Amino acid sequence: MSILKGVGVALITPFNEDLSVDFDSLTKLVEYNIENGTNYLVVLGTTAEAATLSDEEKKQVVDHIIKVNNKRLPLVLGIGGNNTFEVKKQIEETDLSAFEAVLSVSPYYNKPNQEGLYQHYKMLASTGKNIIIYNVPSRTGQNVEAETTLRLAKEFPNLFLIKEASPNILQYFDILRKKPEGFNLVSGDDEFTLPVTLAGGNGVISVIGQGYPKEFSTMVQLAFDGKVKEAYEIHNKLVEITRLIFAEGNPCGIKVVLAEKGIIKNYLRLPLVTASEGLHAKIKAEMANI
Repeated sequence: MSILKGVGVALITPFNEDLSVDFDSLTKLVEYNIENGTNYLVVLGTTAEAATLSDEEKKQVVDHIIKVNNKRLPLVLGIGGNNTFEVKKQIEETDLSAFEAVLSVSPYYNKPNQEGLYQHYKMLASTGKNIIIYNVPSRTGQNVEAETTLRLAKEFPNLFLIKEASPNILQYFDILRKKPEGFNLVSGDDEFTLPVTLAGGNGVISVIGQGYPKEFSTMVQLAFDGKVKEAYEIHNKLVEITRLIFAEGNPCGIKVVLAEKGIIKNYLRLPLVTASEGLHAKIKAEMANI
């Protein structure tokens, strides 16, 4: 699945003032990313506030992005949860013909041990669909350890990629060093994108990338080309904005960036709220610096 290489962006869901889905802004966001070098789009991830969307809204968002994208970029669909049998059922019953793969977060709240995590992904692999493992301990409360990832990678070829977002960058390097041929890793942490790509990663599934697609995709391509100095120049230019957008949680920060660029309106659904005035001002100032 080398097609999922470079910068994938975890698209936000824009809302109107009445908190209905803003499909016009969603169109603008997709077009903005296609026109500025994003390599693939991730639909209904955590950044999309998918937990606050109804089933009907999720279907509408998916259908809209498929239509607007019009087969120009590869698509990935988020389907995850902490009920293994239900996630498996959703994957089996969803029409995935427009998607290259499913991004499936590790089970949250239940806090399974490593054997439980292995059995969870083993069951998802039994669907025969292309599955991206998503490890994000800050959200799930449990780390998928490198040895568990490698065990899955060696046994199930359709578990072909991991979006790794452990806070420990050494875990990324351990997976890259020991992974079997055909298995790849993308960074799930925007700030780790460059060092992880230089170490052999396939790039990133990014949040900040949808706000700065040209810069982020150029940085990753420079890393692929071995142009380390030039890549780090872009990394250093974007590192402050990358930290700021996560200061009060995701996606409130990236929505400030996109609203300031005139792509969306700055609304979130509860329990999430918009960035504080102080953070908004800091993001706006840093955008001016960039």
